[in-house]
Amino acid sequence: MSYNKVYIHFVWSTKNRFPFLDSKDLRLKVWDHIKENSKSKGIFVDHVSGFSDHCHCLVSLGVNQTIQKVIQLIKGESSFWINKNQLTSEKFEWQDEYFSVSVSESILQNVRTYIKNQEKHHMKKSFQEEYEEFIAKYKFGV
Repeated sequence: MSYNKVYIHFVWSTKNRFPFLDSKDLRLKVWDHIKENSKSKGIFVDHVSGFSDHCHCLVSLGVNQTIQKVIQLIKGESSFWINKNQLTSEKFEWQDEYFSVSVSESILQNVRTYIKNQEKHHMKKSFQEEYEEFIAKYKFGV
């Protein structure tokens, strides 16, 4: 039997960063659904949260899982579910692009706390500011 423990922090936004997820109640429904649906597909979502225009998800990859397949399943199914249940007034879509970075076990708790506190975090900082920090911190596009 093969074993691995690889944590990935995913971040993705709504299409054109439109604030589709404009209420806390709606966001909690979506995050709960992502967690439950992922579990049914054998994807271990450790933490999920976000704000009106984006989502953060900490995932532990299984032996046969790839970053691309996991994000495709999570984003594709959740947008389908949101639209099927008419949870937004307009057709819901996630942006095609996403961030993904590996997370060392030594900082897992910091990442969990960061994801859990998205509501508070975005009272002080916009997603655009957070996005620019991610680009700089992880040297994306360099």
